[in-house]
Amino acid sequence: MTAVQFTRRLFVMGAVATLPGCSTLNALSEASSPLPTFDLLPVTGATSGRRTNASFLVAKPVAPAVLDTDRWLIRPDAVSITYLPDARWPENLPTLVQSLMIRSLSSTGRIGFVGPSGEGPVPDFAILSRIDAFEIAVTQATDGSSENNARIKMNLTIVRDANQRVIASRSFEGSDQPTDLGPAPIVSALQRILDPMLLDMTNWIIQVSR
Repeated sequence: MTAVQFTRRLFVMGAVATLPGCSTLNALSEASSPLPTFDLLPVTGATSGRRTNASFLVAKPVAPAVLDTDRWLIRPDAVSITYLPDARWPENLPTLVQSLMIRSLSSTGRIGFVGPSGEGPVPDFAILSRIDAFEIAVTQATDGSSENNARIKMNLTIVRDANQRVIASRSFEGSDQPTDLGPAPIVSALQRILDPMLLDMTNWIIQVSR
């Protein structure tokens, strides 16, 4: 499967460490500037295994304010955050993740219906989620070198719509190392994390929704 899908041609930038620092506020204020846009891809969920005719509502994930944006979060050290200057998602991250979950579940062909709130039949189950991490952390070594680590962490909760009873809850997380802090290596690393994570999510959702 192609790991990355580009929505326009772009040039790969150099490391963030070589650029002037900028605050979260400054990065967000520049969000209206034209930027190269990248997308992430859903997985083709496992088509074999338990099947159900149930319908699912996938709510937009809850996320902290620093992630509720179309910008890419970078942690240059343990206490600072900034955003990659030359790249953005096609929509705010929670909406993008919601779409990835819906398309990955739908691709299994093992459920009756899946969609966002306000669409389709009255759901049997609601899938609530929280994005705890979706970032690149830069770790500085004592010899002056640095290590880049992409990390995604999410929590999913399945609720039976009829009585609002929590059926199950589980955390999913993964990490990968981009070769550098250019947009293409970063999005490739994030896609490598998401591929098995989305597959695990879809299998788990179908398995526990009885």
